[in-house]
Amino acid sequence: MAKQKNKLSKILNARYKVVVLHEDTFEEKAAFRGKLWYWITGTISAILVLVVFTVVLIRSTPLREYVIGDTLSGYERSALLETYARIDSMEQVTRAQEQYLNNIKQVISGEAGETTAATGEEHAVTDVAVAPTTETPPVGLSEDELALRELVESGAPYDLPENPGASRTGISSYTFYSPIKGIISSNFSTRDQHYAVDIAVKQNEPVRSTLSGHVVFASYTPETGYVAIVQHGNNLLSLYKHCASIIKKVGSFVRGGEVIAFAGNTGSLTTGPHLHFELWYNGNPVNPTDYIAF
Repeated sequence: MAKQKNKLSKILNARYKVVVLHEDTFEEKAAFRGKLWYWITGTISAILVLVVFTVVLIRSTPLREYVIGDTLSGYERSALLETYARIDSMEQVTRAQEQYLNNIKQVISGEAGETTAATGEEHAVTDVAVAPTTETPPVGLSEDELALRELVESGAPYDLPENPGASRTGISSYTFYSPIKGIISSNFSTRDQHYAVDIAVKQNEPVRSTLSGHVVFASYTPETGYVAIVQHGNNLLSLYKHCASIIKKVGSFVRGGEVIAFAGNTGSLTTGPHLHFELWYNGNPVNPTDYIAF
């Protein structure tokens, strides 16, 4: 037994030399000397380092999906599914807001829903291209008012019945205030694509909101001058165009009959002081004279 140990010790302690020679000239370029157990220990250490580096590389990079498959824990999988569900909900909200903004653009541009000639049914047009207009932004808005403006323009719904607690079933159930008193100079006409009534009045006559609601647009457009749009409950919108000035800001809540602007003669599509008044229900224009006495 002692002889075998001595023999093994001699083998491990025997010195070896590794020489690197030039292939053609056999010139010695490098030489490494050491005991055999040095070489064995160094080789094993190098292999261990290489294995550890490979494992770390695989576990910390996307390579693990190809090498060891999906390693998500139950909690991580649940969190991932919840994230996907939130993304899907956000996409639905975004689509709803886009449709709401398209409806607002449709109303401002004066374009109505497509009407089927045979049935007379109206369908809202949601894909509306509107030429950009130069607008004068409201001046003097506070941070809270600006935040409220963003909330209003984001399409958030409003529940604004004229009588609290009353259940609205249609446009005919509302009692409208007359926005202004004057002479109707141009009637509502779908054939002529005039989705409003024009009321001839004196300059700077007060313009009143026909129902309670929130001001969702109050600015200037080149063709229709100063324009105010009020969003009411039950998908109702009222528009007031060619105003001389607007005294309510975007995001303001107004009561039915409250003054929101003054009549004028602004914009390129006007021939004299008047109010261009539109009433929209569920994304389509309706004849204001059917519900309001001017």
